[in-house]
Amino acid sequence: MTAESLHLLLPEGLSASAVADTLAGEVPVVTQKAHAVERTFWDTFDGRLHAAGLALIAAGGRLVLADATTYDEHAAETLRRGVARLLATDFAPGPLRERIAPLIEMRAVAPVARVRSRQLPVNVLDDIGKIVVRLRVEEPTAIAGEQRIALQPRLHIVGVLGYERAYEEVHALLTGAMGLVSTIRPVQDDAVAALGGFVGGASSKLRLQLQAAERSDLAAVAVLRRLLEVIELNLPGTLQDTDSEFLHDLRVAVRRSRALQRELRDVFAPEPLRAFRDGFKELQRVTGPTRDLDVQLLEFDELAAGLPEGAGGDVAPLRQLLEDRLVVERRAMVRALESDRTRGLLDNWSAFLDELPRDGAASGPAAGTAIGDIAGERIAKVYRRMVKMGSAIDDSTPAEALHELRKQGKELRYLLEFFASLYPAAVVKPMVASLKQLQDVLGRFQDREVQAELLRSLGDEIAALEGGATALMAMGVLVARLGEEQARARTEFADSFAAFAAKSQRKLVEQTFGCRG
Repeated sequence: MTAESLHLLLPEGLSASAVADTLAGEVPVVTQKAHAVERTFWDTFDGRLHAAGLALIAAGGRLVLADATTYDEHAAETLRRGVARLLATDFAPGPLRERIAPLIEMRAVAPVARVRSRQLPVNVLDDIGKIVVRLRVEEPTAIAGEQRIALQPRLHIVGVLGYERAYEEVHALLTGAMGLVSTIRPVQDDAVAALGGFVGGASSKLRLQLQAAERSDLAAVAVLRRLLEVIELNLPGTLQDTDSEFLHDLRVAVRRSRALQRELRDVFAPEPLRAFRDGFKELQRVTGPTRDLDVQLLEFDELAAGLPEGAGGDVAPLRQLLEDRLVVERRAMVRALESDRTRGLLDNWSAFLDELPRDGAASGPAAGTAIGDIAGERIAKVYRRMVKMGSAIDDSTPAEALHELRKQGKELRYLLEFFASLYPAAVVKPMVASLKQLQDVLGRFQDREVQAELLRSLGDEIAALEGGATALMAMGVLVARLGEEQARARTEFADSFAAFAAKSQRKLVEQTFGCRG
């Protein structure tokens, strides 16, 4: 059993001292000395700790993982001076790392809000002077550089076990006669909002609501505008190398943009669309090598764990070579992303999207067609194509056929994401689930091939390094293991494809999207 607790917002103009004075006139209280507390709240860019109901708080040289509303401490460690971001591997081995690593995965945590508060503790007493309710009045201020923004004062009320009636009486007094209002919003959320941040983190999800009768050009602009927002959101973190997910989310938004440009190409005039399609293709190309190396290094420890006992250190030269190559590729990527060419592409694309619904010269023949008609046709066509392609794959089919099927799977997945709001969730969700299972298998099949090919390509460079001969032998084991995993993925293909192309699903697709399966 735990004591009750609650947050209350103070009405405008009511100060901490006024709350204490009013309480003193109604119930016996002891007011302690007011003191200042400064806390910096950390989270991932997409708010993973916030979503888990947790807060990571830097205060007094410590980093504390706590409940986001009660601030009950779960785990803590010393915070090193000057640290601006932390990956899971940067935490010291121990309880904090164990709690936080599964939540943030490959994302970094960094400061999202700094709050300085004047706090006034007030204890409510019973007739014999025993504390029956604990109160803390807080007057918080959000801080960013020289900026200071006063936040709405609040009162934290915490009951004492065995004195539930006293808690209820004080609660009634505060919310009744004094006009305080209950809130579940933590002070850090107020600070993030006041400073212009994203409460709960910045999402890269689409979250669109389209109407089936909406013009296709307007629907296309809505989707593409949101995708451009995601690219712009993730560009700073990509350039700063905050964590690998910024580049991943940027590339996904670029791929989605290219997919919509292809699938709704009749909505656009051919000439301007061709230039933008070329520009987005180049944007995807210049970010590819860095992402491939990111993935290789993210999975390196898991891959190396499959080596014979005691051989893990043999691949140290390989890891170093991958890290060195990543530095080179990242520099080239940053130059490309910071170039006038990239900035011009994104600015011109934004201007094009603004003008598309108003400029007849930018519109294609299908611009005025209802998006529901086009979306259903495209989803049906890609699904039918995938069923045909997958049905032709057997044990002797070249790997390229599986790679092509994977590309079509991405196209279908994006279409379903773009236009999910047009169709019943009971249809879309199972379809996405079976598609995702198929994509996972096809993705592992291709990823293992790409990883093995990269390792083979590094053979000569590894051989020239100190310890290279031993590293080469270990790499041979890794390549063999990757081959086994690729072969395993291929054996799983038949079952995952069968679920995706099942008669019941083909019938559902036919009924919903007009596809003869």
